[in-house]
Order: sequence, then C-alpha cells, then structure tokens
Amino acid sequence: MTLDLFLQHLTNGISLGSLYALIAIGYTMVYGILRLINFAHGDIFMMSVYFAFFGVATFGMPWYAAFLLAILLTGALGILVERTAYKPIREAPKISILISAIGASFLLENLATVIFGGRPKTFPQIELFTKMVDVGAVRIQMLTFMIPVITVALLIGLLYLINHTKSGMAMRAVSKDIETARLMGIDVNRTISFTFGIGSMLAAVGGIMWGLKFPSILPLMGVIPGLKCFIAAVIGGIGNIKGAVYGGFILGVGEIMLIAFLPELTGYRDAFAFILLIVILLFRPTGIMGEKISEKV
Repeated sequence: MTLDLFLQHLTNGISLGSLYALIAIGYTMVYGILRLINFAHGDIFMMSVYFAFFGVATFGMPWYAAFLLAILLTGALGILVERTAYKPIREAPKISILISAIGASFLLENLATVIFGGRPKTFPQIELFTKMVDVGAVRIQMLTFMIPVITVALLIGLLYLINHTKSGMAMRAVSKDIETARLMGIDVNRTISFTFGIGSMLAAVGGIMWGLKFPSILPLMGVIPGLKCFIAAVIGGIGNIKGAVYGGFILGVGEIMLIAFLPELTGYRDAFAFILLIVILLFRPTGIMGEKISEKV
C-alpha cells in the first residue's frame, strides 16, 4: 500500500470515527447519570436525518436553517422520549427500564416507516461539503476534513458546559447521587431532561453529517450505527465522555483499516465491532478510561 493510499484510508477512518464519537457521547451521558442504556438513541439519530431531509427537500429551506431546525427538533424529541418512556418508571427495576428503552426504539422505527415510508431516500448533497480537495496525490472530500473539526469543537464546548456551568455542575451532582442532589435543591427532572436533550442534539449533528457522507436514508438506518456507537462508548469506558470519543475513533479507524489491508474481509466489517467489544470486555470490562462504579439502587 502506498503512502498516499494509506493517508486516504486514515482520513476516512478518522472521519467515520468522529461520527461514531458524536453519537456515542449521547449513550455515555445518559448512562453516566441514570445508569441506563438509551437504546432509542440510534433511532433518534435516524429521525434527525429525516428532519433535515424534509427541511431541505420538501420545505425548500436553506440547508443551514434546515440543519439547525433539525438539531433543535431532535433535542426536543430526546426530551420527549425521556419524559414519556423513562421518567414514569425511573424508580422501577432496571429490567423494566431496559424493556421501555427497547420499546421506544421499536416505536420510533415503525413510526418513521409509517410517516416517511420504507423506501430509501437520497439526502440532499450540498456543494460546500461534497467538493473535492487535492492533498498531494490524494483527493479527499471536504466533508471528510470538516467532520473531525466539528466533532472536536463540540467536544470542547460540551466539556466546558459540564465543567464550568451551573447546568454542568448539576449534571455531575446527579451522576454521583440523585437523592443527595435532590436534597441540595437541584431540579433532578430538569437536569436529566437537559442531558437527554444535549445528547440528542449531538446525535443530530452526527446524523446530518452521516446523511451527507452516506446519502441513502431509511427508517432502519440507525440500528447498526446505534449499536456500533454503543460499542464505542463501552470501549472507551461508558460514562466517560472523553472515553466515548476515543472509542469512536478506535472503532472508526479500525473498521476502515481492516477493509483497507484485508479487502477480502469487507463483508465482516460490522462483525469487527462486536469482536472488538468481546475482547475489551474480556481484558478490560470497564473500558479504556472507565472506572469501577457501583449500581444505584
């Protein structure tokens, strides 16, 4: 493999890893506070792509306005899912919450199929993102450069929010002990909804860039990316935001390099993520940056 080809694959891997990282952050934020896996997160990611698609293709909105509206609507959808599927049974056994999460996932998938139709649609392509850039002998799409930059910028903003604002302080307090946070005057319900909203908005950014990178969209498009991003969160250490980002990059680069060096294994690309998950759970169950935590009762 030539150096130029290696660089091409590396940039593609970093770009894909950045998308995984953005979506994985939502999983890890929710788990960090509630110790539950939001299995509807991949479907919220899917809905964001449809919101952006209809904003541009059906309502004729400028792409930047449609994308912003899609991000806000997705944040609101995340809060709605939390208020209807999780809040009423927050004190119930963990298995009940897990079943509710799976039910919310199926509901969103089938609702999207009924409303949007089961046929694949083509996400609008925008010249700013699709134009090619020459780097030496390598031609790389502008979007490939932009995705990691956007991911890093959003990560910095999120870390600032968590570490230097009152809302972030409330999130950290709730993640440590919900009852103690409530006794200290923190509005726990509002904090949890805020966390779901932020995680869903980050997933929306990832979803929009996913639509630009992989233009074919359909109601079940969030299933495999959702599972892979959950795996990325586990690899990095679920509950740790930086760990989720590292896990996303590891998974994305690993996938691309696998098919680059071993093209005969292209059909096993998705299996790579699950094999990596098994290896991580065997040798480091808490993930790369995870810490041992006790279950809340």
